[in-house]
Amino acid sequence: MRTTPFLLSILGAALLSAGAISAQAADGKYYDPRNAASPTGFTTNYEAFRTVGCPGRELLGISCKVPAPAPEPVAETPAVAPKAALAPVVAAPMAAPMAALAPVATAPTPAPAPAKLMLVGVNFDFDKATLRPEDIAILDRDALSFVKSNSDVVVEVEGHTDSRGSDKYNMGLSLRRAEAVRNYLISKGVPADRLTAKGYGESQPIASNDTDEGRFQNRRVELEPLR
Repeated sequence: MRTTPFLLSILGAALLSAGAISAQAADGKYYDPRNAASPTGFTTNYEAFRTVGCPGRELLGISCKVPAPAPEPVAETPAVAPKAALAPVVAAPMAAPMAALAPVATAPTPAPAPAKLMLVGVNFDFDKATLRPEDIAILDRDALSFVKSNSDVVVEVEGHTDSRGSDKYNMGLSLRRAEAVRNYLISKGVPADRLTAKGYGESQPIASNDTDEGRFQNRRVELEPLR
C-alpha cells in the first residue's frame, strides 16, 4: 500500500511529462525534425537547436539563441590603375609660305608697221620720171615728216604707171619715178640705207585707166615702211 502513492506520483509525473512533450511536439518547436522552411525538409545545422535544444540543456529548456548568419564578404573593388598622362600634342609646324612667283616676262608685241603713205599730189606727166615744181612742196611737207617719224624702219619708195605702154617698159618707168623721189629725200638728209626704190609698173592701179584723170592718178609714188 505504501508503494501505491509513489507509483501514482511517478505515473502522474510521466503523464505530465508526456503531455508537455505532446504539446511541444504539436508545436514542433524543439524536437520535431520536420521543417518545411528548410531546403532539405528537415532541420539541419544550427536549426537543430530549435528542435532538440542546446547542448548541455534539457529537452524542455530554453532554446539557444540562433546565431546570426555570417556577413557575406564584400568583394573588394580592384584598384584602377591611374591613367597615364597624355603626351602633349605638338602642333605640326606650319609650312613656309610659297614664294611669290616671278611674273613671266613675255616678249613685247612688235608694233604694227605704219600704214603706207600715198603722196597725194605727187604725180608724173605721161612717160616722164622727173619731179614737177608742185611736187617738191608735198615731198618736203609729207614725205620727209613720214620718214622721220619712222626712223627705226626702212622705207620703200614705190613707183607706179598707168596702163599705156608694155609691161616691161612700165616696170622700168615706175622704177625711175621711185628713184627720183628717193634721191630727193636723200638730198634732204635722209640716210640712203633707210630708203629703197622699187617699181610696180601698172600692176596696182588706184583709179580707172580709161580716163585721163584716172591715168594721171595712177602715175604716182607711195612710201611703205618695211620691218
